[in-house]
Amino acid sequence: MRTFFYNGKMGKKGGRSEMLAEETIRALEPDMVAWRRHFHRHPELSFQEFRTSERIAGLLESWGLEVRRGVAGTGVIGTLRGARPGKTVALRADIDALPIQDQKTCDYASRTPGVMHACGHDGHTAQLLAVARYYSLRRQETAGTRVFLFQPAEETLPGGAAAMIREGALDGVAAVFGCHLWTPFPYGVVATRPGPIMASPDEFEIEIAGRGGHAGMPHLSSDVLLAGAHLVTAIQSIVSRNVDPLEAAVVTVGRFAAGTANNVIAETCRIGGTVRTFTEEARGIIRRRLEETAAHVCALHGARQEFRYVEGYPPVVNDPKETARFFRAASALDGGWKVTECDRIMAGEDFSYYLQERPGCYFFVGAGRPDGSSAPHHHPLFDIEEKAMFAAARLLIAVADDAAEEN
Repeated sequence: MRTFFYNGKMGKKGGRSEMLAEETIRALEPDMVAWRRHFHRHPELSFQEFRTSERIAGLLESWGLEVRRGVAGTGVIGTLRGARPGKTVALRADIDALPIQDQKTCDYASRTPGVMHACGHDGHTAQLLAVARYYSLRRQETAGTRVFLFQPAEETLPGGAAAMIREGALDGVAAVFGCHLWTPFPYGVVATRPGPIMASPDEFEIEIAGRGGHAGMPHLSSDVLLAGAHLVTAIQSIVSRNVDPLEAAVVTVGRFAAGTANNVIAETCRIGGTVRTFTEEARGIIRRRLEETAAHVCALHGARQEFRYVEGYPPVVNDPKETARFFRAASALDGGWKVTECDRIMAGEDFSYYLQERPGCYFFVGAGRPDGSSAPHHHPLFDIEEKAMFAAARLLIAVADDAAEEN
């Protein structure tokens, strides 16, 4: 990570108005925590976020926002029109959970077996609700229009963003911003970068078929487990020997399944994994070499193979102008945060679809423990530092106001 610092000073508005804005969002912090813990107790999987979206829509309507329900199935769009002229700015939160058993011991642990918020989407939802409530309380001071996108299914391909866009989520929008609470960064760090920041998360599956048999007579069989083991090893050379060393790329095998008994040579072997890249060139090279490697290695062992490749979300590419706007707005706040230009991150995000349609910026707010002991994302013990939600909400407001008021 390349780090640089900004001086924390009051923004261009300054004075009493800025102080009132700070006080308003700070007063909503207890609500933010309560909302986040509710969603954490009651998580719902991708495209199944029925109770979650119902609660979101109900709150938005009670605050006087225009609300569209059922967008992309279970998404919600809230719209607030400020009293002053200005541009339309969209802010997005993802609302789905993961198929993971929560192993935390706390009063807000998941009450749904096998499902938990293990990536921070409960916090994203709560902080965007707080931002919506903030604007509903300060409608007279708000310039332009704010569109709040509560999006389903970020965690599951094909994701909910593309469907939200098809159903008009970005109609009339001049810029779009999103935020990820990120435990690899400690609380107090705020990070993003211009250009590519998150990778395209593709997936592949290889099914190997052969002739099974008796483990004591391997010469009468074609050992697909052995073929699979050689294939996994060969896959490790694809990036190191085919992709430009100056280009970032990852190929990871995450699943390997074969065999039913110790004394049986298996007939089938299944391998699955992921490919992470930032460019279409690297993506194409890796896909082609994966398919060729699978075919050649399996043929060498007298086995057949079926190769399947699923292209995931495009890379997240931040607009340079809007990223500069974020750094400017973030540095103007007296939050005591370290504003940082981070390295690229190999995780994927379907926020990329919004950025293909409108200029914008996706940024990270540190939500990890200072000692680095936080569980990683997608882990059964995952949790966030809840005060990071205030920082995220304050930053979303700052950058949205700056974009809406631009001449």
